[in-house]
Amino acid sequence: MLELNIPEIVAEVQGAIERYERALVANDLDILDKSFWSSPLVVRFGYVSAQYGADALADYRRSRILGNFKRRLWNQTVTTFGRDFAVATVEYQRPDQTRQGRQSQTWVRTPDGWRVVLAHVSRRDEAE
Repeated sequence: MLELNIPEIVAEVQGAIERYERALVANDLDILDKSFWSSPLVVRFGYVSAQYGADALADYRRSRILGNFKRRLWNQTVTTFGRDFAVATVEYQRPDQTRQGRQSQTWVRTPDGWRVVLAHVSRRDEAE
């Protein structure tokens, strides 16, 4: 039987998510790169673009001009499936924007630790 939300596994994934969030708002490219699976199979869907593969994702991150920024997070969820697979979601808003965003990530335990293998970022239409 598949075990859901084993407390110590949830804590591990939450730690990886917190490290990713700190790196995201600080634009720490090294940690951001290390947070994603280093594979041509990793996928990230963004607002207006998609990156297929770790090289494309790293190139995308380096092409953006981004300073430190903040964002308010809510409705954070982490669901773990067994000891090696997790799905995380969050809604967020940057203080300088009125639109809200949504983020989902699929995390997998690799030999190098927890890594995002699929990410999806979208904005919520104000009409919803």
